[in-house]
Formats: sequence, C-alpha cells, structure tokens
Amino acid sequence: MRNISAKQILAYVLVGFFIIGAAGNIMAPKTIADEYARWGYPHWFHFVTGCLELTSALLMAKLASRILGSLLGACIMTAAIATVVFHGEYSHAIAPAVVLSLLLLSVYLHQRNPHTPVGA
Repeated sequence: MRNISAKQILAYVLVGFFIIGAAGNIMAPKTIADEYARWGYPHWFHFVTGCLELTSALLMAKLASRILGSLLGACIMTAAIATVVFHGEYSHAIAPAVVLSLLLLSVYLHQRNPHTPVGA
C-alpha cells in the first residue's frame, strides 16, 4: 500500500473544495446568483470565479504546479474575504479565511527543500 503524506491529503482536500466551489459558481443556482448581484458584480462574474476555482484545482492536483495553484486559490479566497467584509457580511469571511490558511499551509509544506527527494 502506498504511503500518502498529510501534505498530500491537505492538497487533495483543497482540490476537492475548489472543484465543488467551481461547480457551484459555474452552475450558479439562484442563491449564488443573488449573492453576486447583491455584491454588485455583473451577472456573468460567477463564471469567472468558477473558472478560476477550477483552474486552481487543476493546478493543485499536480505536484509540479501545486504551489502555483495554491497561490491562485489564495488570491481567490482573499478576494472572497474582501468582498464579504466590504459588504459587512463578516461571518461569511470565516470559511474563506480558513481555506486561505490551509492554502498557505499547503504552500509552506510543499516548498522544495534541497534535502527532500523529488516527489516526496
């Protein structure tokens, strides 16, 4: 059986989170579309968010681009936090803040250590 490290599990959990987020934003049920409208975004902006989330997930899924995908995800979560805080929806900033923290942890854990073998 293959050993899977905690940092790989974290990365794949984040990939799953961003795939689910992308699907929700791309399909944009009424509740999500209403939120984007309430925040003043154009009616199509949920597609942009969903595509960025999907791109982040795809990049994080591969070790070679995991840090780049995590940094893109961090930008997305920072924008989400800024949006809800700007509109006074402070409790809605908790989830993106937790995800942002996990993304930054993933970046830290996946930094190349010259003493670590490739692929570890």
